[in-house]
Parts: sequence; C-alpha cells; structure tokens
Amino acid sequence: MQVDGVIFAPGHGAFFYDDQAAIRAGALLNGFAYLGRPVTPGFRAIRAPARSLGIGLVLNDGEVVWGDMMSVQYSGASGRDPLFDPPSAEQIVRDLLWPRLSGLCLEGFREACASVFAPTDAQPYVPLAVRYGVSQALLRAVSHARRCTMAELICSEYGLPLVARRVPIFSQSGDAREINVDKMILKQVDVLPHGLINAPEKFGTGGETFRQFVLWVAERVRTFGARDYRPTLHFDVYGWMGFAFDCNVARIAAFIAELGEAVAPFRLHIECPADFGSRAAQIEGYARLVEALEHSGSDALIVVDERCNTLADVREFAAARAGHIAQIKMPDVGELGDSIEAVLACRGHGMGAYVGGSCAETDLSARASVHVAVATQADMMLAKPGMGVDEGFSIVSNEQSRLLRQLEWQAGRSRAASA
Repeated sequence: MQVDGVIFAPGHGAFFYDDQAAIRAGALLNGFAYLGRPVTPGFRAIRAPARSLGIGLVLNDGEVVWGDMMSVQYSGASGRDPLFDPPSAEQIVRDLLWPRLSGLCLEGFREACASVFAPTDAQPYVPLAVRYGVSQALLRAVSHARRCTMAELICSEYGLPLVARRVPIFSQSGDAREINVDKMILKQVDVLPHGLINAPEKFGTGGETFRQFVLWVAERVRTFGARDYRPTLHFDVYGWMGFAFDCNVARIAAFIAELGEAVAPFRLHIECPADFGSRAAQIEGYARLVEALEHSGSDALIVVDERCNTLADVREFAAARAGHIAQIKMPDVGELGDSIEAVLACRGHGMGAYVGGSCAETDLSARASVHVAVATQADMMLAKPGMGVDEGFSIVSNEQSRLLRQLEWQAGRSRAASA
C-alpha cells in the first residue's frame, strides 16, 4: 500500500479562536462577540471562527483517508503556535511534505511519520497543526493497510497491551455553564464541567464568584445525579488564582484545599491555577504547589495546561512532578505519535495523563484521539469538539463504545478459534 495523491478540503472547527491576551486585559463580551481590538499577532478580531483544513491521502487501492489540521482556541498564547492559516498550511504540505508523501510505502505508522517529518537543515518549520492533521491521515492509512483499528495499530507499534477498557470522559461547559452542567449530570459524564473561568468577573474578588460556582455544581450533582453517580469536578481557571493571590503558592494551595474539602466526597481537579510567566517558572511553581497541597493532606489534584504544550514540555513537567495530571493538548503537541509518547512519559513518572485538545477541533480529529486514549489507557479524555456538550460527548463516547465493542468481539472470536 502506498500514497498516490493528495486532496485538500477547507473546513470548520467546532468553535472559535479567541485572543486570550485581549480577554485577560479586560475585553468585554457583548452577546457572543468580544468588543475591542485584538492583541495577539494574527488575530483580526478577538473572537474568530475556527477553521480547519482536511488532508486526504489517496491510496493506490483507491481509498482516501483523511486527517484534519487546526489549532486550539487560544492560539498564540503561552508559547503556542500562531493562529492557524489554511492556505499557508496547504502550501507547506505541497512544497515540503508532498515530495515525501508521494509514493510513500505504508508499512508502519512510526516509520511513515519519521520519513515525512524528518528534519533537515534546509527545511523550514512545519507548524504543529500541519503535523497533527497529516499524522492523523497517516495513522488511518496504515491501519487501513493493516486492516485493523487505529488503537490496535498504536498498541502494536508502541509495544502496549491491548486493553478494551473504557477511559473516563471529561466534558466542558463553555459560557452556558448552568444549562450545560445540568446536561452533563443527566448524561452522567465522568468528569465535569470545565467552567471556562477565563475572565476576572467569572473568578470574582478573592475567588468568591468561583467558589460559589464550585459549590453550586456539587449541590447540583447531589440534587439531580443518580444515587451512585460520583463524577470528578474539574475546573479550568486559566491562571486566575495566580492573579488573585499574587502567585503565592501557599495561598493558592490553601484556597484549593478548602474547595476540595467543601465538595467532598467528589474529587476536585483544578486546571491551570496560575501562570508563573515562563515554562521554567511554571515547572518550579507547580512542583511547589503539588508539594504544598500534599503537605496539607488535600486530595485535590492540579492539572497542567498553560506552558506545557509539546512533548518536550510534557516530559519536563512530568519529570519534575510539576502537577498531578498533564493535559496533552493534541493540536499543540503536533504529531499523534508525540501525543502517544506524552502519555507514556506521564505514566513513567507517576503523573496522570489527560488526552485533551480543543473545542476548536473537528469530529475527525476527536475520533482519532479516542484511539490514542484507549490504546495508551490514559486517565481521562476530552469530549470534543465544540462547547455544546451534546455534540462532543456524543462523538467521543460513541467512538469509544464502537471501538471497545469491536475489540471485545475480535477477542472473543480469537478465543473461539483457538479453542
């Protein structure tokens, strides 16, 4: 099996690209749009519709396999790649990658990626969004050639046991918090609600607005959840604890510990409690925060996101135990193989692995991420794309259900054949 041609399909991400710097500086939300001028290079407005670019690899048996390129909601922030531009991405593939893709023999996924993305002194930088989409197509192409699922192919190539076990799913609310929290509870989502605490009015003076929201979510679960329903409560605060408490680790840890005790028996996750200003400072600050929380006896967990973007970043945070869980934000990591390696790096250092990504992704990239999460047996994965709960949760949970049932059926057939 080899690659004979390439097709490009402009598309739409399931949410929007937002200028995080402008929002942090106080841009006002008017309806669904933000007022004011963008701050981050590449943005023409503070909120812009997410765009994607599909790449279809035409195989010599006539099959076309696809991957989608896109970036994350907060592109250009905290060391991330700039805002995704589909026309320039297509040109990069045509000029730099197509000579390597054309006639490529699809004997193995890792081998194919190594060949296509091999660095050279003369080769310009290939954006991570491009690597993300092209590697999705390559994973699908090799699994098609091998006549197996993407999860089976990953396990085979990375020497992992094939375990047909469900990975917990984390859903995010967007700004429609109250309605979407109720949706999550009724659907019995494993981890909820994210909350999108990305502006000062959502956190409140001293964190009081946020505290009330956390307590409201816990009470809502108690009121409307089934008797045996015990979801993890996971909130992304986009660094606002650091802003509110002057990045004082002791004060941040005390605030988190208090919240964790208040929502018991539910487990509390706090994502991005602070932004310490650089990757090195973030690693040091989060390591101290983990130590302070554990010293207090709290079972609340810190989830790393900002400034932990690439595989190299994940490895450094994991080695320093700078956080309890790392979000592996797949478009920021780039190649799918690097996301797989990032999960394994977390596991090797005793850190939890959250196979994440962005609301700005597509259904195609979300389905690929399910195979990565199940194959590596990550601790949790994101219901994506979009911010409406129903759509992303349906895409990810159904893909996982189909995959697990297929793996179980194949295992049963193998046992019957060997009996």
